[in-house]
Amino acid sequence: MYMYDFTYRRPKTLDEAAALWGEFDSPSFVSGGHTLIPTMKNRLAAPDVLIDLRAIPELKGIRREGDRLLIGAATTHYETSGSDVVKDAIPALAALAGSIADPQVRYVGTMGGSVANNDPSADYPSAVLSLGADVVTSQRVIPADEFFDGLFGTVLEEGEIILHLAFPIPESAGYAKLCSQASRYPVAGSFVSRTGDAVRVGVTGAGNDGVFRWAAAEAALAEDFSAAALDGLSPDADDMIADLNGSGAYRAHLVGVVTRYAVENPGTAVVR
Repeated sequence: MYMYDFTYRRPKTLDEAAALWGEFDSPSFVSGGHTLIPTMKNRLAAPDVLIDLRAIPELKGIRREGDRLLIGAATTHYETSGSDVVKDAIPALAALAGSIADPQVRYVGTMGGSVANNDPSADYPSAVLSLGADVVTSQRVIPADEFFDGLFGTVLEEGEIILHLAFPIPESAGYAKLCSQASRYPVAGSFVSRTGDAVRVGVTGAGNDGVFRWAAAEAALAEDFSAAALDGLSPDADDMIADLNGSGAYRAHLVGVVTRYAVENPGTAVVR
């Protein structure tokens, strides 16, 4: 099966990208392309132009500003995983980036592309939600709790471009996931962060509506930040994905398992 015909453009400025967006009937921005391109190959999407954002300088770079870590939307998984700035500020985020797929994907895939597409099995959305990051776009600043909107959905408007992600730096954080042996996407992944008495748990790969915060686990861990605090807890199985990788009940159980691993292994990514 072949893709529909399309035009490819690679602007070097945000203004040029915006102008290109207005020139075509059904444009689409692309960065790493690991969600969009497979969708196009299966003829589930047919943009008439792909506007590649990776050559725009404002979308690149990693820096720390006080108690926040800023990562450009066009920064690759490889760059994030190897950054000393990220390793020092949020080591679990660097570890998460280094756990994504394989080296070929990590050299091309970008944080902004992953977050903008909100693939239900992507890794980054769990970290963005758990850390309470701000998504800074060409038009506004969107808090993580307001950004994700169901499977493959976000509140991004037509033509809106993610510039960078701004992560508050937690006292500790950990990430754990169980991957499909075929695709290496998470069947269930959990990013747990703690700052003072506040705990946030972002779960990916498991929910019918995509990435979500597990409120019951957050409350339990706020009282007792230990794996034992999660004993007997699991999300509602009816809210979990049921597919070839397992039933809703299986995924609900896995969410509990990977969350315990994340609590027990701060600063790392535990991959099974």
